[in-house]
Amino acid sequence: MRHGDVWKGIDLLAEKNGLSASGLARQAGLDPTSFNPSKRQARDGRLRWPSTESIARALEAVGAGMDDFAALIEGHRGATAPLIGLAQAGADGFFDDSGFPTGGGWDEVRFPGLGGDPVYALEITGDSMEPAYREGDRIIVAPGAQVRKGDRVVAKTQDGEVMAKVLGRQTETQVDLVSLNPDHPIRTFRPSQINWIARILWVSQ
Repeated sequence: MRHGDVWKGIDLLAEKNGLSASGLARQAGLDPTSFNPSKRQARDGRLRWPSTESIARALEAVGAGMDDFAALIEGHRGATAPLIGLAQAGADGFFDDSGFPTGGGWDEVRFPGLGGDPVYALEITGDSMEPAYREGDRIIVAPGAQVRKGDRVVAKTQDGEVMAKVLGRQTETQVDLVSLNPDHPIRTFRPSQINWIARILWVSQ
C-alpha cells in the first residue's frame, strides 16, 4: 500500500460521508488540519503518513471498519445487499422465520467490505437510536451472527414491528431492548413475542 493510496483512501472516506478532509478530522476529534494536503509531505520532500490512530478514529467517527477503508483504497465496489426501509420491513413477506430477506420489494445497495456472510440493509426511521443512528442512515444486518448483551440489533416482534435497539437483559422469561436515545423507554418482551433478533454490523451515515 503506497503513500498516495492511503491519503486517497482518507479523501474517499470523507467524500463518501459528505465531508471534507478537515471535516472528517473534526468529526474524529482530531486537529482539523490533520488530513490536509499540507500534512502529507514535509518541506524537505519527505513523505508523511497518517498515524494508525488517526485512521482508526476517522473510521470510528463514520461507522466504518478497516476492511471498508482497504476496499476504498483498492477500488472495490463491494458486495450488493438488499435494502428496505425500517418501517416498511414490518410488513409480511420481507423476511423468513430466521430474519433473512425474502420475497420482492427490495432495492439493492452496494457496500464495501461486507465479507461472505449473508447480510441486508435497512434504512433507519425515527430517533430512538440517536446519536449513533439517525433518520436516513443505512444499517447492515447479519441474521446469522451471534448476538449477546450490549450488541446493537434489529428485532422483529410477533406483531410485525421491526426496530433497531441495543440488546439488554435476556432471560428465559424476558427480553429487554434498549434505545440509545434516553427519551425512549426500555422495551420489554416475552421471548415468545420476538420472532427474531439479528446483529447490526455496520452503519453508513
